[in-house]
Amino acid sequence: MLSLQFVRENADLVRQALANRFETAPLDDILALDEQRRKLLTRSETLRARRRDVSKQLGAMKEKPATILEEMRKVGDEIRSLEEEVKQVDARLEDLLLRLPNIPHSSVPVGKDDSENVVVRRWGEPTQFSFTPLPHWDVGERLGIIDFARGSKISGARFYVLRGLGSKLERAIIDWMLDLHCAEHGYTEVATPYLVKREAMVGTGQLPKFEEDMYHCELDDLFLIPTAEVPVTNLYREEILEPGTLPLYYVCYTACFRREAGSAGKDTRGVTRVHQFNKVEMVKFVEPQTSYDELEKLLGNAEDVLKRLEIPYEVTMMCTGDVGFAAAKKYDVNAWCPGQAKYVEVSSCSNFEAFQARRANIKYRPAPGAKAEFVHTLNGSGVAVGRTFAAILENCQQADGSVAVPEALRPYMGVEVIK
Repeated sequence: MLSLQFVRENADLVRQALANRFETAPLDDILALDEQRRKLLTRSETLRARRRDVSKQLGAMKEKPATILEEMRKVGDEIRSLEEEVKQVDARLEDLLLRLPNIPHSSVPVGKDDSENVVVRRWGEPTQFSFTPLPHWDVGERLGIIDFARGSKISGARFYVLRGLGSKLERAIIDWMLDLHCAEHGYTEVATPYLVKREAMVGTGQLPKFEEDMYHCELDDLFLIPTAEVPVTNLYREEILEPGTLPLYYVCYTACFRREAGSAGKDTRGVTRVHQFNKVEMVKFVEPQTSYDELEKLLGNAEDVLKRLEIPYEVTMMCTGDVGFAAAKKYDVNAWCPGQAKYVEVSSCSNFEAFQARRANIKYRPAPGAKAEFVHTLNGSGVAVGRTFAAILENCQQADGSVAVPEALRPYMGVEVIK
């Protein structure tokens, strides 16, 4: 969330940022309401000053003139009316400000959509085979470890069932990722609820703009989380972190739930774009001056996962039109999937600067007695489990239809080959 003062004082900057994002937002409405609000407050303060002056005069009078008393009654009524009007304007302003996206960092390339994202680097050569590699859905079904038909029978389109060594592989990926991030990358593991309050979704930026993409339990007004970013970031909602607390690194495994509204016809086969999926998420709370160094470290942690699995990948920097509503800067890590002959996103690593912290009111005190400031928040998939599962099946498939288990996962699997 951008502060009203920032928007007022930097209207041209915000307008240019919206143009660079190729996005419309209610900036003119915000500026008009802000001007209206200030006029209402000025009128209200003028009336209060008048009432104070008259009250002093009346205090010195033995007889209170009826005309003045009537005037003060009307002044009081107008002040109450103005207060109510200011409340209504404040509510409208807050709603509009919540719909205003973040300002992209100056290093983010200007571009309209994902076709204009910039490849930063690639690691590893695309896996070579002596045969034509299959997509993961064919590999998995032939091995009997993925069952799309029964997933659809139980829950509908974009659901699937894992069985046998397929289930074990997914669990192994989760456990190994958590152990890696905790033991070697310095994160603390947390386990959070999968259902969160509305204000938690507002805090991280999913609401109000993207409510149609969320699963909502109307009776309790709770939302199934689209990512662990939501509950983990909200751990410190409405709190001030004391000096010496930062940085804080957390890693969390959760199931994630997305309606995928608007994705009809996209990635309809396999496990790439489904309604329920597993993910290991990294979240950071840091001081503002370190947040871009922390973003590069976060990205490195996500890359390390694929390096250890020996899966070729590329890193892309999102352009302004694809950086995401809440992010100031974002990288994607895309695993090479030879069965589909393309790179598939398995992690997005973002710096939100103070955008989420302002929405969730998360502050820190730089030094004892210092004024509290908003923290910077970052998160990144460490990484998406189902898509990594798919990348393993496609990169590690063998001519006889079996799949070699990556070395890093063998202690967790107890087998070297899935067949």
